[in-house]
Amino acid sequence: MAILTFLISLAGATMLLLYAVRMVRTGIERSYGASFQRLLTGKQSHLQAGAMGLLLAIVLQSSAAVALLTSGFAASGYLTFPAGLAIVLGGDLGSALIIQILSFKLDWLVPVLLALGGYLFVKTEAKKARQLGRILMGIAFILISLRFLREAMDPIRDSAFLPAVAGYLARDYITAFLVGGALAFVMHSSVAAILMCVTLVQIDALPFAAGLSLVLGANFGSAFIPVWLSRGLNLPARRIPYANLALRGSWAVICLFGANLALRQGWLGDPQGGQMLVNAHLAFNASLLVLALPLCTPLGDLFCRLFPDPAPSTVIQPGRPISALEPGNYGSPALAISNLKRELLRMSDQVGAMFRPVLDLYEEGTKEQIRAVQKMDEEVNACLSGIRSYVAAIPEDAFDREELKTARSLMEYAIRLETAGDVVARRLAVLAGDLNRKNLRFSREGWLEITRMHEAILANMQLASNVLISDDLESARLLSLEKTEVKRMERDSRKRHLRRLQNGARDSFDTSDIHLETLRALREFNSHIAAVAYPLLYQNGQLLETRLINDLQQEDAD
Repeated sequence: MAILTFLISLAGATMLLLYAVRMVRTGIERSYGASFQRLLTGKQSHLQAGAMGLLLAIVLQSSAAVALLTSGFAASGYLTFPAGLAIVLGGDLGSALIIQILSFKLDWLVPVLLALGGYLFVKTEAKKARQLGRILMGIAFILISLRFLREAMDPIRDSAFLPAVAGYLARDYITAFLVGGALAFVMHSSVAAILMCVTLVQIDALPFAAGLSLVLGANFGSAFIPVWLSRGLNLPARRIPYANLALRGSWAVICLFGANLALRQGWLGDPQGGQMLVNAHLAFNASLLVLALPLCTPLGDLFCRLFPDPAPSTVIQPGRPISALEPGNYGSPALAISNLKRELLRMSDQVGAMFRPVLDLYEEGTKEQIRAVQKMDEEVNACLSGIRSYVAAIPEDAFDREELKTARSLMEYAIRLETAGDVVARRLAVLAGDLNRKNLRFSREGWLEITRMHEAILANMQLASNVLISDDLESARLLSLEKTEVKRMERDSRKRHLRRLQNGARDSFDTSDIHLETLRALREFNSHIAAVAYPLLYQNGQLLETRLINDLQQEDAD
């Protein structure tokens, strides 16, 4: 009976730990997720890239999340392989620092975090305040889950079962290594797995030698997580996860045999306790970063040969997009709607490719770069023409009323996406050209406001793609709320800009027209992107027919 109680308690504590780690990561991603691309893809040395990965892993509480972000940007051409690998290696060290922080006895902090986090999440409406509340509650749940984990050991601590298992793992360090790797992979969180091992050593449920082998195995197993999660991506996107696995796995195996030999010979003395295990984990990741940073560039050529870029097709004409639609070939209604969503997703990616470099155009865009962005609008227009023709030719007798309505709503969203592309090509790109031609620059405060709006809209584009694919009501509600947040950002930036004019800020005066027009264009672009949420919200009774009363109340408040 004690074993059953232990297993149930262990499962509950583990699930709470996994949920808490994800809760913290979700809160941070929803608040600052769009800033990650700018931070990751900036020009930096290998050492700076490693430091950036370290900071991002601490923020996200997941080295796997850093690896996946990095792989995506590297595959899109925004990040070189050496810099991406350096970021991932730094992320591994950042994950180890998280464990150092969370391994301290911080039970006294739980009520404070729950009270403050709960108040911010439940009682406030501001986006960042709510997500800060989510983060604080997630940290509190992590501490609670660790306490539950310690308490779960009480029923079997004095039984014959736990000492037998602990003794076996201490003797057979290869099995302990494999168990640690499996544990990290199954939990999909090296932080959670290693925290569990540290806690077991802290309460003397496991000897240090077994804990060290488990932690080294968890480091090895955690490198498999981004490899597994990126398995559906193209070959270039998988270079960095595989390179990280090769480096991390090799060093883990070397350290496993070396550390156990040193322990058996007594060269390391008699290390004991969870803090010593945390120190060993930190030493492993710090030494890996130091040793592997010089190898980032040489490994680039090797993994480019192992995972080559796809050969360009000779059938597709240059500049012609590959359409997901086949006119006249509809099949079942579900298949036709699926084809429309695929084409819309491709169209959204093209609009995103136009919008993403807007800030670079404002800073130092040349005429050629601006024309290249404007040229991409032709592909967006071609997508709309294909979707319009496809929907117009749908055989109405083969589709019911709701299916036709869905197809037409998707066509309406294609129109919004095409208009969003026009906003970039005909307004934002033109404004960027005017700014550079007149050799003007925004004030520091004004540029920061525009940058934050741009980052928020990039995050909304990703969320809009999720809504398009999944039809998830909660994501649609969040996208609608984010649209309101961008509207508030535009209004607040406009007010602050006018105050700077009143205070005589010369930079703000020279760029006033371009600044205000940019704000309006960004807000309009975001409105078109967020329109994908409206049909889903209306269908589920989450959208009002009119906002007249709310608009009047808002005007009174302004």
